[in-house]
Amino acid sequence: MSGAGERFLEAAAALGHEVEVRTFPEGTRTAEDAARAIRCELGQIVKSLVFLADGRPVLALTSGVNRVDVDRLAALVGVSRLRRANADEVRAATGYPIGGTPPFGHAEPIRTFVDADLMRHDVVWAGAGAPDAVFPISPADLVTSSRGAVADFVEGV
Repeated sequence: MSGAGERFLEAAAALGHEVEVRTFPEGTRTAEDAARAIRCELGQIVKSLVFLADGRPVLALTSGVNRVDVDRLAALVGVSRLRRANADEVRAATGYPIGGTPPFGHAEPIRTFVDADLMRHDVVWAGAGAPDAVFPISPADLVTSSRGAVADFVEGV
């Protein structure tokens, strides 16, 4: 397991989670890749998307079937505008690469919002620190562990 993967497992243990990390050599970089590899519904995939609001990171944990409405997310954050972080900014904010960013265990605490659509499932699948690693978690534990606020911030809501 990579250094990032080990950091993720340590963070999970600190939160009292015994996670079952599954790795897929073909990768789980996109939500579609992950759903295909896991053999679950696309809506069960958690996309960990980092945005910057006035230079501060914001994490949007979004269902694999949804797209973030940036204006709605900006309103939730209380800023007039925010933008998607690039790969270097994601790694700086979270300590993890794009495609493997977990919902918790980041370099620093990040204000987090959880897509309300994720709450419809018994189990969702999130990044586990590397682009080929995921883990199952209940939506309730996802919210608690990420210290996220459940909200409607996706397009079409």
